[in-house]
Amino acid sequence: MICLNAIPNSRIVLMKPFYGYFLFVFIVVVGCFETQAQQETQVMVRAKAKDAKFIGSSIGGAQILIKNAQTQEVMAEGVTNGSTGNTTTIMKEPHQRRTRISDDETGGFLAKFNLDQPTFVTIEAYAPKNAASAAVRASTQLWLIPGKDILGDGIVLEIPGFIVDILSPQRHKSFAGDKSVKIKANITMTCGCPIAKDSIWDANDYEVKALLYKDGQRVEEKVLDLEKTSTFAGEVNLSAGMYELIIYAYDPDTGNTGVDKTNFLVD
Repeated sequence: MICLNAIPNSRIVLMKPFYGYFLFVFIVVVGCFETQAQQETQVMVRAKAKDAKFIGSSIGGAQILIKNAQTQEVMAEGVTNGSTGNTTTIMKEPHQRRTRISDDETGGFLAKFNLDQPTFVTIEAYAPKNAASAAVRASTQLWLIPGKDILGDGIVLEIPGFIVDILSPQRHKSFAGDKSVKIKANITMTCGCPIAKDSIWDANDYEVKALLYKDGQRVEEKVLDLEKTSTFAGEVNLSAGMYELIIYAYDPDTGNTGVDKTNFLVD
């Protein structure tokens, strides 16, 4: 079969008819071989919160980067798009080997390549993209084989932690005199899934504390209780000074952790 599109556009000057004929055939054969050697290869990449669901559009997605592991050339990049997945399938039903836990609506990034040889790649996920204080980078490496798609659940990178956002006190807020200060934080899984009493992500399973530092020394430690869905709160009495507030969430069963920090003043 002659591949006409493989003939270069540059003009071929034929010094001799016989030589020119074989040069023409050589170029056509090589062009056909290269065209046929490249095969489209599709790879689905997903990011999944540890002990929770997939990271999709509702939390800004996960930034995905696929690089040639040897040359560091970026081969594909994008953001996971879609839902967090089916709660029952992911969190309630037992998972057997090779059983798919995502569906066609579940957040993911589909990369497409034209490969002419097996290529060793590094795949990175930075997530949650829109929660910078909780975002982590997870990665893996594998061989991509021309024409051999990786679809279904695809490559799943686990994103550990909690998203912790301090709501009160506001950064650099000043309180007058000795004062009872209300501390409040919004805490979710890294997929944005809510934490509530007696839910799949049960607030009773997590330790949430506020640590207060003054002049570099810890002066107060306060357990924060669930006030409403994903909101934990408590109050502390503080004397005058400049304070650093650190709030952490910890799951002793999974090892998930999350932290946020702020500073405020008591005059």
